[in-house]
Amino acid sequence: MTKARTILGIDPGTNLLGFGIVRVDEAGHPSYVDMGVLDLRRISSPYDKLQCIFQKVSALCGLHSPTDLAIESPFYGKNAQVILKLGRAQGAVMTAAAEHGLEITEYAPRKAKMVICGNGAASKEQVALMVERTLGISIESKYLDATDALAIAMCHYYQLKSPLTSGKGGASSWEKFIAQNPDRIK
Repeated sequence: MTKARTILGIDPGTNLLGFGIVRVDEAGHPSYVDMGVLDLRRISSPYDKLQCIFQKVSALCGLHSPTDLAIESPFYGKNAQVILKLGRAQGAVMTAAAEHGLEITEYAPRKAKMVICGNGAASKEQVALMVERTLGISIESKYLDATDALAIAMCHYYQLKSPLTSGKGGASSWEKFIAQNPDRIK
């Protein structure tokens, strides 16, 4: 990784939306920038919630000028309505990010937990502890949704840093690795 990047991580939700921002310098070292939780529980209209999500993400993009959006993808649950609501929240986030020219990458919740903790079923508390240790920060328990978002941003950082990723943060590319490391092929 040679160019500096700012990664906006989002843990989408229609009641609580977590965000976390990590800046990666030219040397490839990550540092904490910001995090928080957007509490939407007092907004009754689902459409007003989506507008609030869009405005908050747009404001974060204007304030921190991120280059990348790493967002948690919705996961299958027992209630189809939940997945639809999460998809709408994710769409509002992605639209705001796209308007600001961010590269958008989705990560499954289990993938982010696996990358950060080595366990795809890690608890929010375990994720928070690893994010604290990795970034050298202290996180209050009221920010657990934000630590998930920081974990997603860190997951994206690790994917960008890996020699096996294609640069978009998800798929392995042996062809790219071989092209960049011809001396390692026998």
